[in-house]
Amino acid sequence: QVQLEESGGGLVQAGGFLRLSCLASGRLFGIHTMDWYRQAPGNERELVARITSGGDTIYADSVKGRFTISRDNAKNTLYLQMNDLKPEDTAIYLCHFYLYSSGAGYWGQGTQVTVSS
Repeated sequence: QVQLEESGGGLVQAGGFLRLSCLASGRLFGIHTMDWYRQAPGNERELVARITSGGDTIYADSVKGRFTISRDNAKNTLYLQMNDLKPEDTAIYLCHFYLYSSGAGYWGQGTQVTVSS
């Protein structure tokens, strides 16, 4: 089992920044990916950024150049640095952990990000 707890969301003006954190606990061993997804009202959940256990990263086109995903393995924490925020970034941001050996995926509860224009 893996438990994920997000923090760092809030209300910010357009052009501002936030840093989200996701504290992971439990069985974190093995090849895996850790992701940030987001879901806005009426929209499907979408992948924002991913980092593999080897450190490779991918980003949605809409956030490239503005968001940075990183991890601190010593603290079992995943981060998402979000700069130059736009109103369309408003959503609930969720942390996701996927373990390849078992095919199991785990979700956090999410943290709300609201960007005002």
